Amino acid sequence: MVTPTAVHTQIASGTLDPLYLVLGDDEHEKTELAVEFEEVVDEGIRAFNVERFQGGEVALRTILDAARTLPMMAPRRIVVALRAERILEPKRESEAATRDAEALLAFMEDPPSHATLVLVAGRLDERRRVTKRLLTKATVVRCGVLETVRDVERWVQSRMKAERQGISTDAVGLLSERIGPDIMRLRDAVERLILFAGDGTDISVSDVTAVVGVAVSQDDWAVTRAIEHSATDVALRELGLTLESGVAPYMVLGQLAWVARSRLPTERIEAAIEAVFRTDRALKLSGGEPRVLLERLVADLCGVGEKAGSRRR
Repeated sequence: MVTPTAVHTQIASGTLDPLYLVLGDDEHEKTELAVEFEEVVDEGIRAFNVERFQGGEVALRTILDAARTLPMMAPRRIVVALRAERILEPKRESEAATRDAEALLAFMEDPPSHATLVLVAGRLDERRRVTKRLLTKATVVRCGVLETVRDVERWVQSRMKAERQGISTDAVGLLSERIGPDIMRLRDAVERLILFAGDGTDISVSDVTAVVGVAVSQDDWAVTRAIEHSATDVALRELGLTLESGVAPYMVLGQLAWVARSRLPTERIEAAIEAVFRTDRALKLSGGEPRVLLERLVADLCGVGEKAGSRRR
């Protein structure tokens, strides 16, 4: 098992292993790594020596055949399979699925020296026979795992570039030091900073200071859990504690935006996101006391208005 940083070094040196299994929930980093593998082949002959597949669209044996094909005018072929969990863990057992599994097991025992096969997947059931063998035979890369401040800085710069958002070098350094190698908090902080900066403005050190704030010892997710359980009184109390500890309102808004997108019932997501945008506009336009605006948003996310409306009907 290796880190993405170690794989970047391998790719830069041109010394690749025959089989990689790229795992993790960070879709951006996984896709970026797949592209980096593909760019090992010179652009002029890439069309002949690089193939990319989407799991579920072709049989696994087709992907393995592509890896066995000899390269043309190049020392190595690169074959990438995205969403590989769809072929590694088929929804239903069948003769075709069994043949695919046996073909992959045979491939792992004797992979071709002229190719690199990159299987990019989310979470896999590590109890399955094929997955167990893959974890043993492949070079396993866990994305979303950051170990050093340099890893964090590279991740932040990559995400900002993907979002077409400028950020100063000093701001990257400060953000990396304050958050550290915590991928969940980093995603949240980057989203809040982009929201805070607005269009066409580079993120500065002062922006990081205002939005990220200082570390606090309290439970960062108490408000989130209370909203998930529609416990309005608890959510409002925890919100007050969070703000009184010095956490910036925009930091809280970013967390509430994540709750709206990820933790509410499907039928309530659209209204919840609209409430987040209303709060964001009001904060930017000084349309009220920040604490009151956030309390109103928390109540909306807990479903107070929805429950009241139901009682009136």
